[in-house]
Amino acid sequence: MRSRFMADTAFMTFVAALMAFLYIPIWVLIAYSFNDSRSLSWPPTGFTLDWYARLAQNGPLQAAILNSFYVAAGATILTLLVGVPAALALHRFQFPGKSLFRRLILLPITLPGIVTGISMLNMFKLVGAPLSLETVIFGHATALIGIVVTQVYARLQRVPRSYEEAASDLGATPWRSFIDITLPNIRSAIVGAGLLSFVLSFDEIPVTFFLTGRDNTLPMYIYSTLRRGITPEINAVGTIIVVLSLVLIVVSVIVSGRAERKE
Repeated sequence: MRSRFMADTAFMTFVAALMAFLYIPIWVLIAYSFNDSRSLSWPPTGFTLDWYARLAQNGPLQAAILNSFYVAAGATILTLLVGVPAALALHRFQFPGKSLFRRLILLPITLPGIVTGISMLNMFKLVGAPLSLETVIFGHATALIGIVVTQVYARLQRVPRSYEEAASDLGATPWRSFIDITLPNIRSAIVGAGLLSFVLSFDEIPVTFFLTGRDNTLPMYIYSTLRRGITPEINAVGTIIVVLSLVLIVVSVIVSGRAERKE
């Protein structure tokens, strides 16, 4: 009993140290976003919401936030439109080079972002496409499509083929079978992959750096601002991003939990 207690204590201590290592910097960021002093001195000298109020008056920052939402939403939609059919094709059909394709689909994820950015930049220059937020969307979708394909394909592997076969025996068309049988079973994987793609696209810097035109995204705006020093407004923006990320995580957990209970 004593050895079990010591083992549990050691494990909980390790978990606490790990969580502190991960999240103490985030709590420091949040604390400084409410500090009434512009200097990053500890302890904070007072409480204020002025830095959040100033965000509403910062036109370039607001434009960068809207651009980031536009890019992340566009990249997420594009990855889902391409990735879900690709996962279905991998699951249902046999074709030459299928194993190689399954491995190559992960290549954009494993490559450094700078490599993907330079490659996409060369391609757009070759075809004469001007750099814009749309080129950033295509770059992000290329880098993130492997996430959708792998997650949806893994979920499809857990769906018994007998479900679709039973639907076909009852006279359902392939499209009806997909809508009534396949889609409900992979919905949680699609939502999870979409949320992950959105978050990764929202804070992507290397690919964005090479493919953006005159319009700034939020990570690029923060990067350019930090070269002049950390400001309380940046801490406030970081706090908002943390809160939004937590909301997306909670939504993903709720959706996944509901899907598992239905199954």
